[in-house]
Amino acid sequence: MRMRIAPMAAAIGLAGLLVTFTDAGPASAHEQRKVGNYMLHVGFGDEPAYAGAKNSVQVLISDAKTDKPVTAIGDQLKVDVTQGASSATDDSQKLSLNVEPNFEVGEFGTPGDYRAFFIPTIPGTYTFHLTGAINGQKVDEKFTSGPRTFSDAEDPAGVQFPAKEPSGLQLNQRLDREVPRLNAALAASQSRASKAEDAAGQARIIAIVGVVVGVLGLAAAGYGLRKRA
Repeated sequence: MRMRIAPMAAAIGLAGLLVTFTDAGPASAHEQRKVGNYMLHVGFGDEPAYAGAKNSVQVLISDAKTDKPVTAIGDQLKVDVTQGASSATDDSQKLSLNVEPNFEVGEFGTPGDYRAFFIPTIPGTYTFHLTGAINGQKVDEKFTSGPRTFSDAEDPAGVQFPAKEPSGLQLNQRLDREVPRLNAALAASQSRASKAEDAAGQARIIAIVGVVVGVLGLAAAGYGLRKRA
């Protein structure tokens, strides 16, 4: 009987572990980090994240000792969003946002779920730099997407159906290619028009000179005839 109980207990224990990991929910694809008295799970609010679609920086905050969600953090926590492989060290181009609760206890949402909404416009790596304070405790942490943290933003072309729409980046790249061509064509057209105007002006000048010369010739001829008479 005891030999049967042991395997059963092991199976129950394994099932409990699976339930624990399954219940992790949205945090399963986030980067987890202990910051002072708090445990932070940081990543995209909607995963997989697609370029061009509304998303958010999601920060799940819980007490590091009790694992209970923290439902009040003050209003001093901010996040700087940067994009690209060098974004972890380069903040020259960034989007600064306030981190705000995405819940109301007893009303809606998941307690401890804080967000900063934005639209990632380019596929690839993103870095979320949290600064400020949580209930007076200073925070200065960077979370960068990648294979060991949370997913990068993906190109939506792979899931578009039935027609694939060009992304904002593709449209910008096409504009970058077409605008110089249009400018060159416009400049050439203006140059041709200018040359045509110059030619027409020269023709008018030549015609006027011809008329003047003709008038002078006629006047000279008339003067000669009168002198002979």
